[in-house]
Amino acid sequence: MKPIAAITIGDCNGIGPEVVLKSLRSPRVRRSVVPLLVGNTSAFSRSAHILSLPFRPRTVNPDAEEIRRAWRDGFVPVVEPPGVEEVPVNPGICSAAAGEGAVRALECSVGLIASGTASGIVTAPVSKRALHLAGVGTPGQTELLQRLSGARHVAMMLVSAGLRVGLATIHTPLNAVASELTRPLLRERIALIEEALRRDWGIVKPRIAVLGLNPHAGEGGDLGTEERRIIDPVLRTLRARGLTLAGPFPADAFFARYAPGVYDAVVAMYHDQGLIPLKMTAGGKGVNVSVGLPLVRTSPDHGTAFDIAGKGTADPSSMIEAIALAALFIRNRSKRIPGTHP
Repeated sequence: MKPIAAITIGDCNGIGPEVVLKSLRSPRVRRSVVPLLVGNTSAFSRSAHILSLPFRPRTVNPDAEEIRRAWRDGFVPVVEPPGVEEVPVNPGICSAAAGEGAVRALECSVGLIASGTASGIVTAPVSKRALHLAGVGTPGQTELLQRLSGARHVAMMLVSAGLRVGLATIHTPLNAVASELTRPLLRERIALIEEALRRDWGIVKPRIAVLGLNPHAGEGGDLGTEERRIIDPVLRTLRARGLTLAGPFPADAFFARYAPGVYDAVVAMYHDQGLIPLKMTAGGKGVNVSVGLPLVRTSPDHGTAFDIAGKGTADPSSMIEAIALAALFIRNRSKRIPGTHP
């Protein structure tokens, strides 16, 4: 039986509604999940009108059988969290109301997981500025989902067909990375990424490459000491626990020589260090994965794209990949992968 995937609207003024609706036409998506849209129906309907797409929404209760029946009958099931129907839709405009609507969709989706109605969450992009305008005290959806789900620790990965990148620090300003990067944090993030490779991808013995923080990985301490003081000791500790880790590597030379398949994932020390090469090679099909959560969560690797919102030109490729990957994770979590927690 196909799992039910809660697909959130994201920022209703961005391209979220458009890429969600376009993705529902993909045979890969239709084969892998029963989609349950979470958000204001008016925003989805507006996008369907702009795109001239047939869209037959049916507002449903959070009941799995009702959702499956609506999908079988040719409707798109939609759950509207309280209050989102009043959110104005203004494509291209960053607003507190849209940020609040996105938060309510996330809250509703976590509730759908908790009740057993849905098996995973795929989130459309949200403007971090809109979240801040709405009074949300987290940098992004990853951290908000951590709070909503009660997860103690979380890490962020972006993946494509040929590369998986996990981040030691997530949405940290560059001038704060060195102070945030500690042994406990790095140890925690690498362990979470390794566990995700086992549990979600089904890789029995993951091989992970770890990058340095500084140019030339510190050049023996002449260009920075974080490799000697923090990264090397953490790698030694985790290797002693049985993890297969290589590095720390100078980031520029590593990616210049990178060949898919040599490692199962790469751990970068900060956001742009890992995500620039990934997005350059992903061809618009990268996926954001939150690891460490007690639930499956994926997302496209792009933002709200306010500049093209409402124009019908958004590419749904990343959203399609995000939904397909969520379906894979759901299947793998239903199995007992050796070396993982139930």
